[in-house]
Amino acid sequence: MKDEKLLKLKDIHVHYGGVKALDGASVELDEGEIVALMGPNGAGKSTILKAIFGLAPVTSGKVFWHEKEVSPIPYEMVDRGISFVPQGRRVFRNLSVLENLEIGAYTVRNKNEIKERIEEVLVFFPALREKLRQSSGVLSGGQQQMLAIARGLMIDPKVLLLDEPSLGLAPKIVKEVFAKIREINEKRGTAIMVVEHNLKSLVEIAHRTYVLDKGKVVAEGMPKKLIESGILEKVFLGKM
Repeated sequence: MKDEKLLKLKDIHVHYGGVKALDGASVELDEGEIVALMGPNGAGKSTILKAIFGLAPVTSGKVFWHEKEVSPIPYEMVDRGISFVPQGRRVFRNLSVLENLEIGAYTVRNKNEIKERIEEVLVFFPALREKLRQSSGVLSGGQQQMLAIARGLMIDPKVLLLDEPSLGLAPKIVKEVFAKIREINEKRGTAIMVVEHNLKSLVEIAHRTYVLDKGKVVAEGMPKKLIESGILEKVFLGKM
């Protein structure tokens, strides 16, 4: 199929109690693409990632994987090749860096294959190699974020979902994290959907951007053009 999309969400509605987190949102992700989700707090950006991965209560709408409708359940989405890295640098702090990476490969039964994948991942994150035996709890915030992304790569995903990867990090570290995200996309061909507030970082790496407001997609296009259009200012200032 010529126009086959890797991943599509169509008219997705998510309610938390009486709150509409998503109100008919539709987004797409193609192979090899970096797509950014932007908008103010509460716009529904993170909920889209959770809806894809099966962590949000979708009340209506459809999710398509290679143009086939699927019902997202986390372990099944992992089997399909989708990896989710939640916000907050969530690593197993009492486990070593190596053990964290091994946990990321929990679907892989072959020990030699796990070792090979660790080596492949460490090519992108060489700083972690020196700290493999250290507890991940003693890593810096930036190193923990790198470890969280590295662990997400251990299933060799076709799609990487990243929720606020720059949250709480110093500007210099943010730049390093986004350089790694672009490198992963370019060298592995991994399609990436990223929720992020750091506009400057997104402009440099994203191929397309969706702007959300109050659970709806209000704009789509190249990030630079969207910023120039003034739509983001209207959304963030509540003037839509």
